[in-house]
Amino acid sequence: MTIRIGKAEDNDFVVDETYISRYHAKLSRDENGNLFIEDAGSTNGTFVNGDQVIRKKINATDRVTLGEHYTLNLRDVLKFDNDYSEEFAALKPVYDAYIKEKIRIQSSNQFKTRLFQSLPFAVIGVAGLMIGFAGKGNYNIMIASFLLAICAPTVGVYFGAKQSAKIPELLQNIANQFKIDYVCPKCGAFLGEIPWESLANKKQCPVFSCKAKWVKK
Repeated sequence: MTIRIGKAEDNDFVVDETYISRYHAKLSRDENGNLFIEDAGSTNGTFVNGDQVIRKKINATDRVTLGEHYTLNLRDVLKFDNDYSEEFAALKPVYDAYIKEKIRIQSSNQFKTRLFQSLPFAVIGVAGLMIGFAGKGNYNIMIASFLLAICAPTVGVYFGAKQSAKIPELLQNIANQFKIDYVCPKCGAFLGEIPWESLANKKQCPVFSCKAKWVKK
């Protein structure tokens, strides 16, 4: 694999910057996966970690500079064909995990809401009946029993509403993280809550300035 770098439009990776030659350098990878940067007879030279080179083996931590000021982003150069299919594939478990957690929060809170709404009826209501039965004929006890029966639904509504109020916050928390994680691997545009499979059918990012390839054709 050899990637031609320079200002001319027919390069694989075009760099339209001052001090960059039309055909400035070449980035290549050998059969063992080793990366090499090679100057292509540029006017202002190619540098690795500050040293001018003609051809040198490099790695991801090396700083490659073209001309006087332009620092080459090796990751961007290696994506010269705009192929982000591996990074896009990694978004599928992100989407699946989000939907699973969203459903869990909704179902769990619905159960708790119903429980809190019905539990007072069961506890306070039964207590009121027992007190009323035990104090049959006693006016004060009958009043207490009546008040407990009235309080039961009020307490149930209160605790049910309190539990329901937690749902939006929990959903918002996971939605905020989802907006950070579920983005185009190249341009970082949020992909919405569109299922991963639907996005895969589009094959590339819809952002005009990006057009990253999400699926290899």
